[in-house]
Amino acid sequence: MTIARILTTSMLRDPDAIAIVDGKTRLTYREWHIQVQKLAGGLAALGLKPGEHLVAALSNRIETATLYWACQLLGAIFTPFNWRASGAEIAFVIEDAEAAVVVYEARSANSVLTALTMTHFPMDRVIRVDSESKGLPYSDLLVSSPFNEASPVEDKNICLMLYTSGTTGRPKGVPRSYAAELNASLGCVAQLHYQYGEVTLGVMPLFHTMGIRSLIMSAMLNGKFVCMPAYDTKDALTLIDREKISALFLVPTMFHDIVHHSDFDKFDLKSVINIAYAGMSMTTALVESCAKTFPWAAFSNFYGSSEIYTFAVRNNLANNPGSAGRAGIGQTLRVVRADAEERVDPDEIVPVGETGEIIASMNSLDAFTGYWKRPDANEKAIRNGWYFTGDLGKFDENGEIYVLGRVDDMIISGGENIYAEEVENVLAKSPDVRGVAVIGVEDDRWGERVSAFIEPATDGVSPRKLDAYCLESGLARFKRPRAYAFVKAIPRSASGKLLRRHLRTGDFELLTDYENTI
Repeated sequence: MTIARILTTSMLRDPDAIAIVDGKTRLTYREWHIQVQKLAGGLAALGLKPGEHLVAALSNRIETATLYWACQLLGAIFTPFNWRASGAEIAFVIEDAEAAVVVYEARSANSVLTALTMTHFPMDRVIRVDSESKGLPYSDLLVSSPFNEASPVEDKNICLMLYTSGTTGRPKGVPRSYAAELNASLGCVAQLHYQYGEVTLGVMPLFHTMGIRSLIMSAMLNGKFVCMPAYDTKDALTLIDREKISALFLVPTMFHDIVHHSDFDKFDLKSVINIAYAGMSMTTALVESCAKTFPWAAFSNFYGSSEIYTFAVRNNLANNPGSAGRAGIGQTLRVVRADAEERVDPDEIVPVGETGEIIASMNSLDAFTGYWKRPDANEKAIRNGWYFTGDLGKFDENGEIYVLGRVDDMIISGGENIYAEEVENVLAKSPDVRGVAVIGVEDDRWGERVSAFIEPATDGVSPRKLDAYCLESGLARFKRPRAYAFVKAIPRSASGKLLRRHLRTGDFELLTDYENTI
């Protein structure tokens, strides 16, 4: 079954249901399906062939979603990338993916045009959505003869290529097959208990695995996908209220901003019956806040990656806030010895309760088969049929797994292993802290010094006050931060992931009105 058939069957099942909303634009499944067919016809006329890459630097808008489905119909590879990226980054993707077509909008115009110049990309293969700049207008493609029948494809063929967020360096292409994407979407529907007619807030970027998954799941269930081009908390609350959003599949940062928004009580959010997070860990304090705010909603932690969509799922999260749950459908997990320097064998399994690196079977239903043109990355991440996630974790005696941070984020201070997320979870509960990130800073005496970067929530917060809070919380003395920096914002990727490397390189804005000890 091709991915394109998902949209077609939903159109046949309920053609008059609203499929997608973008501002004032509302399309039924019948109307949207016609647009997808015409756009696919226009792309084919432009010369895009099955198996070729369409690189899109677009925000979450109806054109992006339509391009995704048109590529599925045509058999082309939808290759989205962060529209906020620099010209050099986009140029890298255009060349690395061997792009056949490039699509951009006004938001990304400057960077994309720079990239096109750098790569000498032919302008007759460039599509502009809402920009008055160079390229073929997107609207011109919608008057093309429709492409009615999906191109024949094999399950192993690539239908999508995502690029990693680049938290550890230049981004890596993650090719996703038709089989892996279909299995990932079906598994997500089942494990998050999505229902027919689900109304989804389409705010997770469509260049991110969570965004694409939300789009596919919505179409599978004749749901309504409500586009949100750029995240703003008040706008999100407005859309949830107005469109009666039922499903929120977000990163913890967004949930934090929603439940703590000053105007939260002015909105009716009773329609939300399914909340789930992924992309990063959620502090115990935030889990408790979300459970208190949405006591009637199903609440899940979905642990996975672009490479292998599902590692583990934990439903009824409020009953065990720190857990990532059990291995997902068709998945097998292990925890092995963690070592950032030495090569570890998949059979070096650690005892239950002991921290190590989480690895996942490559024989799972939704796994990729390796990075795009990166044998070096494959050599590092894939060993004997196992994918090394880079995540630190442990199993408990009940078989549930806990994600404790990144292997590279383990701090060794005075010969003791300290996990950054353990310290962050303690500090995050302080009423004086809005956001927190912990890293190890080189220290002559200790090897590494535990150092905390704080987004302050109050004016009266200080290192002494936070140190006392850590001690009162029960955090072991050797784990407490020995240095603090108060910053305007904790650096994060577009998908909300913490970018610790920016803290290590000094790429942050220090708040000089506070007592900084770093």
